[in-house]
Formats: sequence, structure tokens, C-alpha cells
Amino acid sequence: MDYSKAQYVLNAHRLAQLPPDRGAEVAFAGRSNSGKSSAINTITRQKGLARTSKTPGRTQHLVVFELDPDRRLIDLPGFGYAKVPDSVRRHWNATLDDYFRTRESLRGLVLIMDVRHPLKPFDVSMLDWCRQANLPCQVLLSKADKLKRGPAGTTLLEVSGKPETSGWDCQVQLFSAPKHQGVDEVRARLDAWLD
Repeated sequence: MDYSKAQYVLNAHRLAQLPPDRGAEVAFAGRSNSGKSSAINTITRQKGLARTSKTPGRTQHLVVFELDPDRRLIDLPGFGYAKVPDSVRRHWNATLDDYFRTRESLRGLVLIMDVRHPLKPFDVSMLDWCRQANLPCQVLLSKADKLKRGPAGTTLLEVSGKPETSGWDCQVQLFSAPKHQGVDEVRARLDAWLD
């Protein structure tokens, strides 16, 4: 699939604002500062599709990128370092819970975690939602270029063996946007979900 054709369509504050629930879509999630926007831009071969920012937590809507009329990528809000009011956080927890439970066109989740700080509470919540919804997940341990090969490989093995990621359709891989490490692997997974 040609991910370079991805185009921004809309920001949705509520599920009702999303495109009609047909075709296939893959969601991207990650804590603030996990490298989610950089991962989306690298996968789609576009420098500015997903907005990167030095201020974490800028994605506060469901951002829809269309590949064609029946295939979409959805950039989910990410929290963590972001200074977000509790009311906003509660709104997004409820919205994301509904999204995972009810969105029939959702085929999988790409969950981005900083390889140096994996499996924070946000990540575990996302994995729990996926498991409960029987939704496949691809975990990208991003910023792999920030670690030497040995420590990065050790983290990969540790995260792959955790109860949160084992025993169901959850694959874990190393990923680096600047080095293009793991890009072909995640694109192949997206191809399988969106085909």
C-alpha cells in the first residue's frame, strides 16, 4: 500500500464526527513525547503530515488521515507529560473506551512507546483496551537509535515477555524514525490490517 498518499481529513472531538464506520482503519497511540508523530510521518514518507511539536500533548483530537475512501489512519490523543486538565483527560478516557469497543472498521492499533521508558500506565491502559476488544496491536519501541544494540535488544525481549503483551495478537518491535529502523516491518503489519 502507498502510505505516501495519506492526507489529512479532519480533527474529531467526538466519535460522531468521525468518517462513516466502514472500510478499514488503524489507530496510532502513544504517550506524549513517545515519538508518535515522527513515526506516522516516517511510515507515510511525509515530513509534516502529523504535527510534531516541542510541546508534548498537542494531539487532543482524533486526527483522521485518509489513504483512500475506504482506508484511514487515526492519530489518537496522547497524554503523559502533557499538562492537560482532568476534565479533558476524563473526556478522552471515555471517548477512547467507546472508540475501542464500538468502532467496527478498526482493524488494529500501533502503540508507540519510548524504548527507554516502556509500559507506562497509559501504555498498559491501551493494551488492556486492545485485549478486551480482541484488537491486534503492534508495539513500536521508538527512539531505538538512542540506545546501543544490546540494551535495545534486552528491552525488546523484556517487553515482549510481559503479561501485557504476550498471549494474544500483540507484536513488539524496535523502531527509529531518524534511522528508518523497523519501518518495513510496521508497514507490512498495516498492509495486512488494511488489505
